[in-house]
Amino acid sequence: MFSSLPLLNIISSPFKRAQLGLFHGKTKQYGNSVPFSKHKSRRSWLPNVHNKRFFSEALQDFVRVKVSTKALKTIKKHGGIDQYVLKTKPELLGWEGMRIRVMVREKLVESGRDIASILAKPTPPAAATTSSSSSPP
Repeated sequence: MFSSLPLLNIISSPFKRAQLGLFHGKTKQYGNSVPFSKHKSRRSWLPNVHNKRFFSEALQDFVRVKVSTKALKTIKKHGGIDQYVLKTKPELLGWEGMRIRVMVREKLVESGRDIASILAKPTPPAAATTSSSSSPP
């Protein structure tokens, strides 16, 4: 069904939950819980993960995915889910990211759109200039 199946054998991660979403390299962290008595006990911290829905311009549909806050910031920086999955390294995408990347690329090739036009950096909105910070009259 998915043509990304051979790619699944290449990508490996010690934190398997990260393969099921866009975690952008975030993994489980380990450390000590230190109370007042200084008796240390091991504990772990999980990444901050949310279920989000992104609109893909290439697919013309919404994509539901688990995403870490770091990946969410990066998606916003790149200008959308399409640009994010096309520009990001496979090691940071995981299985789900590679699956979305293959779907986006196939749809772009099918529709005859140029991938380079999608990868072009989006122009940020014009910032409003204020004269309130100028010297007083």
